[in-house]
Amino acid sequence: MQQTLTAIADFVWGPALLIPLLLLTGLYLTVRLRGLQFHKLFHALYLALVRRSEPGGEGDITHYQALATALAATVGVGNIAGVATAIHLGGPGALFWMWVTGLVGMATKYAEAFLGVRFRRKDAKGEQSGGPMFYLTYGVGGRFGAILGILFAVFGALAAFGIGNMVQSNSVADAINAQWGVPMWLTGIIITVLSAAVILGGIKSIGTVTSAFVPVMIVFYILGALWIIIANIGNLPSAIALIFTDAFTGTAATGGFAGSTILLAIRYGVARGIFSNESGLGTGGIAAAAAKTAEPVRQALVSMTQTFIDTLIVVTMTGLAIVVTDAWKSGETGAPLTTLAFSDGLPGQWGGIVVTIGLVFFAYSTLLGWAYYGERCMDRLFGRVAVAPYRVVFIALIFVGTITHLETVWTFSDIMNGLMALPNLIGLIMLSGLVVRETREYFNRPDWEKIPTS
Repeated sequence: MQQTLTAIADFVWGPALLIPLLLLTGLYLTVRLRGLQFHKLFHALYLALVRRSEPGGEGDITHYQALATALAATVGVGNIAGVATAIHLGGPGALFWMWVTGLVGMATKYAEAFLGVRFRRKDAKGEQSGGPMFYLTYGVGGRFGAILGILFAVFGALAAFGIGNMVQSNSVADAINAQWGVPMWLTGIIITVLSAAVILGGIKSIGTVTSAFVPVMIVFYILGALWIIIANIGNLPSAIALIFTDAFTGTAATGGFAGSTILLAIRYGVARGIFSNESGLGTGGIAAAAAKTAEPVRQALVSMTQTFIDTLIVVTMTGLAIVVTDAWKSGETGAPLTTLAFSDGLPGQWGGIVVTIGLVFFAYSTLLGWAYYGERCMDRLFGRVAVAPYRVVFIALIFVGTITHLETVWTFSDIMNGLMALPNLIGLIMLSGLVVRETREYFNRPDWEKIPTS
């Protein structure tokens, strides 16, 4: 089974299918939107981090809470273990391709969030629900759109159990066990209870909790990485030069590093970049649809900053810490490689502590965000009656994940993520004309920068 799943995952995420489709879709949207993610970035950050809310709009949570929920789901194991794995397999040049993925992915995330708000509907409880399962069904339309919407909802509900659940809880339990010797089953009980207390409260509870601790966890981790980079500031110019040159030439074997080609740098840089920021998977549209807003463009700008923060900031911090300390030559991979870089760069035992705490909070926040994504998919498939049972199963699997070997779950999750992306990318391309037209209409208004205050 593992061999079969690995073969399927290699095909889905290989150079012939998802990687070029994700990059080309992001590049296509970037061109059609005239590089909106670059010239509107500061305005988007202002809306997301300064204004934070928009009075009068329909929705369940604020702009900022929707952003925090999306960040909670994406800033996870991928930012610590995923970056390290990409550099281990693709060399320092993989970090360059992660940046490329993030830059074009901002346009993809914008389109997903725009359509998520544009085609959202109220569920049986009166809560806003949206995302690819809605804009594929009502935007693309017809039988084809309905099939795409159903496929996305099925794959999304299943993916949430893997990449958004058991993989995360297992990473937390394993990290705490390695750092402090706490039994994995005990960590499983604690994280299950803490998750249940939030997840059972729905999106308002998730939005409140994530908006409080997501910025704290990101700042805590970034400060640790910055310490390492500043302590090794003399190595920074050569590290950046290495990242750019190896992105186009591959990396020769050195130390414990086995060497890599340019194709490996691209493959793992793009694949792990998408794993980290989820641009193209469609999940950003689900979180955006819950926001209180009267303007799809406004929430789309806010959601776009999630990819910027996740990839251009957090991923960059991890990658630079690994490269400037030369930890990438050690032969280690995954979270142990990041831990080695932080241990080399921070005094005493602080390196392992920072990575462990960062991993715990990143993974826990991902659990909360993906719980919401999964239940929205279930609501779309079976109605509101399916939400409560789904939450119970999701919570139970958190504990299962902490005490189970998850190699098969990792591979299965990769496949489900890829299968989520395919119908979503088809829909984004088909609906790109609508996104571009209404975006231009919005920015052609003389008062587009004025935001309601009451």
